[in-house]
Amino acid sequence: MAKQTVAVFFGGQSSEHEISCLSAVNVIENINRDKYDLLLVGITKEGKWLLTKSVDEIRSGEWKNSLVRAVLSPDAGQHGLLILEGDKVSCLKVDAAFPVLHGLYGEDGTIQGLLELAQIPYVGCGVLASAVSMDKLYTKLIVDTLGIRQAAYVAVRGEELTAPETVAAKVEEKLSYPVFIKPCNAGSSQGVSKAENREMLILGLSEAAKHDRKILVEETIVGREVECAVLGGSVGKASGVGEILAAADFYDYEAKYHNAESKTVLDPNLPAETIEEIRRDAAVIFQAVDGFGLARVDFFVTRDTNQVVFNEINTLPGFTAISMYPMLWEHQGLSKPELVEMLIQTAFSRKGQ
Repeated sequence: MAKQTVAVFFGGQSSEHEISCLSAVNVIENINRDKYDLLLVGITKEGKWLLTKSVDEIRSGEWKNSLVRAVLSPDAGQHGLLILEGDKVSCLKVDAAFPVLHGLYGEDGTIQGLLELAQIPYVGCGVLASAVSMDKLYTKLIVDTLGIRQAAYVAVRGEELTAPETVAAKVEEKLSYPVFIKPCNAGSSQGVSKAENREMLILGLSEAAKHDRKILVEETIVGREVECAVLGGSVGKASGVGEILAAADFYDYEAKYHNAESKTVLDPNLPAETIEEIRRDAAVIFQAVDGFGLARVDFFVTRDTNQVVFNEINTLPGFTAISMYPMLWEHQGLSKPELVEMLIQTAFSRKGQ
């Protein structure tokens, strides 16, 4: 049986570029090479698409020096990558795509739209689910309809920040300090801060505005941070529950990827009914946003009452060696190669192939 060709896309123009590269290495190393030929396409922070040869080049960063451009053609008749090498142009057919792109221009429906135009099956959520899940405000608007508790919030638009005192007063009218400030469209906790007073709030809003023109200010939930992985077609199966023990005051980008004191617990000491509620809510939210393939759904569990509070959904969760998504499935007996194979198969099932 002839091998199928899978194109893996990594890097990207978002603030999560480096994490995407780490995730891609982990994905690529667990793809069955006896079954698939691979095309490795790195996207630089400047948006240049380059064909690279090996995982070693991704690890070292050497891929950024490639002289071969590889552009995804939206032409359904070509069904693949346009390869530009010097004066030569060729086309390589792609059977399926695995976009390992976190954050903007990857997890937000943009590359998914290109793949839809090209009629190439791909791993992960579609255009709608990717777009609304990337936008924390629109995710909240959807979850508001489900009867699932989430943190109270105030939405702020970038143009409002010309009058920061007025914005601060609007926030204070609804929420008490401390509050969390989050860009609506940034991942890996980029641009997120905690404010204990008005001065910190205004500074946090200014920082968040560097990442997105829409900002969420949320009440602080005092509780444990837990995550649940979802896998499958449009009706996803929920994994067990993992707990984040952040080394910092909260699980920001630095604590997540650069502080060895941050830890994950795959068997948290929680009541069985709380774990089941988290699993059930994760599957319900996944379906509500029209999820497909995979997602990681994050919650808080309040310390005194064990109330489950939805935090956010990530439609292309981290796949690094320390990422919760693959660890949760591995804990349930699904090895990384098996998980990657199942994800590739969901791509084909979306198109009925």
